[in-house]
Amino acid sequence: MTPARLAFSIALALSAVPAFADDAAPQKATTLGEVDVSARLDEARNSLSPDTGSSQYVIDRQTIQALPLGDSTPLNQVLLQAPGVVQDSYGQLHVRGDHANLQYRVDGVIIPESIGGFGQTLDARTIQSVKLLTGALPAQYGDRTAAVVDITTRTAAKDGIGGSVGITGGQFGTVNPNASLFGRSGRWSWFLTANYLENDVGIENPTSSRKPVHDHTNQVKAFGDVSYLIDNDTRLSFLFGATNNRFEIPNNPGQTPQFGYLDVTNFDSARLDERQRETTRFGVLSLQGKLGTTAYQISAGQRYSGLDFTPDDIGDLMFNGVASDVRRANRASTLQADFSTPLGDDHTLRYGMYASFERATSTNDALVFPADAAGNQTSTTPLNIVDASRVIARTYALYLQDEWSIGEKWTVNYGVRADRYDAFRPESQLSPRVGLVYQPTDSTTIHAGYSRYFTPPASESISPTSIAKFAGTTNALPGDGNDTPLAERSSYYDVGISQKFGDAWTVGLDSYYRRVSRLQDEGQFGAALVYSTFNYDQGKVKGDELTVNYDGGALTAYFNFAYNRAVGKRIITGQYNFDPDDLAYIADHFIHLDHDQKYTSSGGISYAFADTTRIGADYLFGSGLRRDGIVPNGATLPSYFQLNLSVAHDFNLTSAGTTHAQLALVNALDRTYEIRDGSGIGVGAPQFGPRRGVFLSIQQDF
Repeated sequence: MTPARLAFSIALALSAVPAFADDAAPQKATTLGEVDVSARLDEARNSLSPDTGSSQYVIDRQTIQALPLGDSTPLNQVLLQAPGVVQDSYGQLHVRGDHANLQYRVDGVIIPESIGGFGQTLDARTIQSVKLLTGALPAQYGDRTAAVVDITTRTAAKDGIGGSVGITGGQFGTVNPNASLFGRSGRWSWFLTANYLENDVGIENPTSSRKPVHDHTNQVKAFGDVSYLIDNDTRLSFLFGATNNRFEIPNNPGQTPQFGYLDVTNFDSARLDERQRETTRFGVLSLQGKLGTTAYQISAGQRYSGLDFTPDDIGDLMFNGVASDVRRANRASTLQADFSTPLGDDHTLRYGMYASFERATSTNDALVFPADAAGNQTSTTPLNIVDASRVIARTYALYLQDEWSIGEKWTVNYGVRADRYDAFRPESQLSPRVGLVYQPTDSTTIHAGYSRYFTPPASESISPTSIAKFAGTTNALPGDGNDTPLAERSSYYDVGISQKFGDAWTVGLDSYYRRVSRLQDEGQFGAALVYSTFNYDQGKVKGDELTVNYDGGALTAYFNFAYNRAVGKRIITGQYNFDPDDLAYIADHFIHLDHDQKYTSSGGISYAFADTTRIGADYLFGSGLRRDGIVPNGATLPSYFQLNLSVAHDFNLTSAGTTHAQLALVNALDRTYEIRDGSGIGVGAPQFGPRRGVFLSIQQDF
């Protein structure tokens, strides 16, 4: 196996990443065999997606394999190695001060995000490389704009059939068998992968104990990519995937019941039995190729996502005054078309459209107690209330942009995007975009950009609530309010520089500022681990990112450090979820967003001995997310540092292929740290980071 490289490459402009360059010369093949045709079509597909003016961070397959858990690393943990990415509970990520707002693309095709806040839909074994695009994005990118997670899937490199089987096991009851199969025959090529995960830490522990109580998980994931070459300029592909994840909700022992149930007066909180199931299925059919000089890709897809939360009826009633059986489902049908046409030697025109139709349903089948006007329980016999809703959302977008090369040193990408979102009421915006790249020398790249963004609310997180139905119960909402989330509108400014020093060192510095109207945020309101959207009237986000990369051959290293500040003022939707005193304060004051973390850092180092042995280490540092203080979100949790170590060796035990073995030590110092303490705007419960664990992976290629 080629020694894994831990040198992540950051490029502030497309011209700084030759492997993805739009203006790269077409690959010249001596024959038109299927391998050469596929490579040429891959290059044509890459030319559809510009990066000019934005910031990108590239993580290749070798880098993923060098992480302590290798291919068993969840996708969110892979992305945490990029600058400005903040970890949160339930596997959530925050990029540059946004709550979520991530756009996932697989081979250039948008895959709508699933409902679940912590179930990972995509598996790292599918990835050949992943780019995290941030900053002032070109007009092609809309809808979810905090960052674009652009995944290129693995493909067969030669004719024949190959693959691998393996297993990762270790502490906390971890068992993770997996299998992958890829091949090429004639005009057909395919890649298939599936894995099963079982452990006893499915969700972050709500206590500092080493072993959580009632936290088992079973997760099944599968992904496939099948392609057929119609001719030398046309390819038909089918992407598909499915997940079925089951979680026990971990318990916090020693809690005191607040309500009585019939003749029951006590309940052991360690014996609660709440559970959650998340399912996702998606399929996309794409026609991709070239017509003359125009590259194109047209895709039609569908994604279904469902979430079922099953409460402990008696326990939840006694601790919370409500036991909610929550069901959410979202089905999205999408149509996407992207085109790229060179105009002479200096211009490349890109244009396209995107449309989606979503049907989201939400049912809350709740048991509650009668209560007086002060919220005091008046009966120990529960009532049953069903609160159901349905949302139909339509999204349409058109974009047009021109990449203009001015001489050898300047590149300008300018364009406009038109968005329309129609759910509760129609909303629309015309958004100008411009990005500028200046490369004075081969080692220096400077970029600047401005983008106007229009971000519709996530349809899967919209759950209109009937305030009147719960009046006079122990689940009465604090007050009235607007239950219709609004589309966010913002102006984004970004500037940065990348400098190479010699052949081994690359240093990047990037600064950004975003001024927001109707800033979107999400909160967990209730026992179910599901998020609901609300809006601040105003928001301001700013930050800086520093990256340092070293590639010395056998020795590679990377270091990222980021500063961020994200604040919002006056909650204008979903007010009924909040305490009236908090609402009154936020109406007149900017407060930190609950996911705002001032300082974030990640880094790693790897050394390869010959071609068979590698040792490595990586770390995560955070200054702490927000918690309540004198004012809402007015304080921070303590900072944390997590160190991970690994050693890997390749054996040639059989003629079938290489046997990979990798030993990982996660949180080697066994530092106990708290991600959340249960306080803050929209924060549901406390969560702690992982404790020290030892894991062994064995993978056999064939």
